[in-house]
Amino acid sequence: MRRLATEKPASMPATEEHRLTEHKLILIKRRTRLEELIVRYNTVQQAQFYIERLGADFNDYITEDACYRESVKQAQQILGSLGRVQTIDREHVPNFIFGKQDIIVVVGQDGLVANTLKYLSEQPLIGVNPDPMRWDGVLLPFTVEDLRFIIPDVMRRRRSLKEVTIAKVELNDGQYLYGVNDLFIGRKTHVSARYEVQFGSAVERQSSSGVIVSTGMGATGWFKSVLAGATGIVNSEAWQHMNTNDELTTTDRGQKGMEHFGWDAPYLYFTVREPFPSRTTAANVVFGQIHANQPLRMVSQMPEDGVIFSDGVEQDFLEFNSGVEATINLADKRGQLVV
Repeated sequence: MRRLATEKPASMPATEEHRLTEHKLILIKRRTRLEELIVRYNTVQQAQFYIERLGADFNDYITEDACYRESVKQAQQILGSLGRVQTIDREHVPNFIFGKQDIIVVVGQDGLVANTLKYLSEQPLIGVNPDPMRWDGVLLPFTVEDLRFIIPDVMRRRRSLKEVTIAKVELNDGQYLYGVNDLFIGRKTHVSARYEVQFGSAVERQSSSGVIVSTGMGATGWFKSVLAGATGIVNSEAWQHMNTNDELTTTDRGQKGMEHFGWDAPYLYFTVREPFPSRTTAANVVFGQIHANQPLRMVSQMPEDGVIFSDGVEQDFLEFNSGVEATINLADKRGQLVV
């Protein structure tokens, strides 16, 4: 956990103080596990009965909730002393209009940071860890107390920003969706997804469990697990015993390139989950690098339940049914994380 010096910031000249008030501070928060349970079971008592019946420790839910609420309250007080503050719940972020001069503060977990970044237009985002003893917080380098010193620095543009590459999928009807970690293109259920894929000069029909497109930030998440599974199969004794053609070990070769797949990498990677070759479908275009001059195009052949969603948020999706064409490439904007 990164901590800042605890010295009191120097007072600002009157003219600078006036300029800093032009910035609005947007605080993003989420529901805790306890709040989600109360929504589902109506009361704390019923939620407690449900959790304890399963043998879990309900006190952990209470402790987490209390800690998070206190962190949000403290953040609101600190931000309120520095400028105008507006607090927004996670579910309202997709429909919120952020101002160009806004400074965004997310009291996380990491997923909340990622899900907020894709709705911004390069406004600086500060990730705050509400409970360092509980969450590692790769995207949450700061504590609530750090806000006293970070906000003035960001307002004066004296803090470094780390750029984050964002993926974008655009449909032929004009709809689009951004992804900070990854995009999933497939079917709502476990039924095979059917589509035509075009990558470079290669075009083929496929049947699979869907396609994952990853950014550098998402490379350690879902994408990594897919590659790990594929590599494990290729390197297993059972696979070697089958004497399979080496041309299908593309994942093993692609794994070597992951070492340089940073958050700001000017490319994306895609991988096809469980492609099924048959008389009418192929499994050759299963892994590749997407960049500005080489997008991935897909045309749905699913009569229903075809979807595209990003960053694991299944509720915020685009329909991807028969005839819909999707083009996946780099977004024309980048996330800006305060470091």
